[in-house]
Amino acid sequence: MQTRELGRSNLEVSAIGFGCMGLSFGYGPAVEKQQGISLIRAAVERGVTFFDTAEVYGPYTNEELVGEALAPYRNQVKIATKFGFKIERGKQAGLDSRPEHIKEVAEASLKRLRTDAIDLFYQHRVDDKVPIEDVAGAVRDLIREGKVKHFGLSEAGAQTIRRAHKVQTVTALQSEYSLWWREPEQEIIPTLEELGIGFVSFSPLGKGFLTGTISKDTRFDQNDFRNIVPRFSRENREANQALVNLIGEFAKQKKATPAQIALAWLLTKRPWIVPIPGTTKLHRLEENSGALSVHLSPDDLRQLETTAARIPVQGARYPEELQKLVGR
Repeated sequence: MQTRELGRSNLEVSAIGFGCMGLSFGYGPAVEKQQGISLIRAAVERGVTFFDTAEVYGPYTNEELVGEALAPYRNQVKIATKFGFKIERGKQAGLDSRPEHIKEVAEASLKRLRTDAIDLFYQHRVDDKVPIEDVAGAVRDLIREGKVKHFGLSEAGAQTIRRAHKVQTVTALQSEYSLWWREPEQEIIPTLEELGIGFVSFSPLGKGFLTGTISKDTRFDQNDFRNIVPRFSRENREANQALVNLIGEFAKQKKATPAQIALAWLLTKRPWIVPIPGTTKLHRLEENSGALSVHLSPDDLRQLETTAARIPVQGARYPEELQKLVGR
């Protein structure tokens, strides 16, 4: 497995990470615990050293799973987790990035993750009620205490990133970025490039859509988040199939799979971008790792992007109430 440095931070991770959320949360029923542990350990054995979780995934169960799975390999891997939500009666209940809450979350996450230090601690969503300078200051305190090694932001806007970075170096921004969500190219990527901040791309396979395994007739589990995502309505899936078909044709030329082309595209865009696809299946884990062997030349990139740009993507990536939490 190749490695990459996130920005100018000295945080070196595998070029493709593992997004652990779907093992416990978001895409239907949680996997059986032993199955989740086995898959995470299989990822380590295949060279993955970067694992992403959050207290709100479950809540709490995903961090516990990741902590148990990675305990035997702790000195070989980097674990990222997140703070910033209120959790009441086992459910997400609004934002809370007050400094005292951040420190409480850090202590609880350290226990669940069975570790002495969190490698990368993200603010999960920007909290308009708490100045970002106070948030960065709280994480700076945790870094000085040795409980956190690096500070990150998720789905933050460019001005917030700049303000936070002045108080405590931001190692990485985690946001959605893929061939069917390219908005970060407008303002975010130039900002990160200027400041030397890495980009961790979540949903690099478009929440599964870019793999070519989802059609207009696919039915999602009742607890699957995609049921409320406008982009995943039946009619939008049918319209958006054109992009998947394009990626599929490109994949045939490269003797690769659509998922590998989608990941290879991200890897080729910048050397400090690290995608974190998630999966519950070993063969998909291996397929994703195979993207590192797919070479896309500048001409390939141009051809893929030019053709893709002619296909308008239908549907918002979040329902309206969740969209309000991003880009702030």
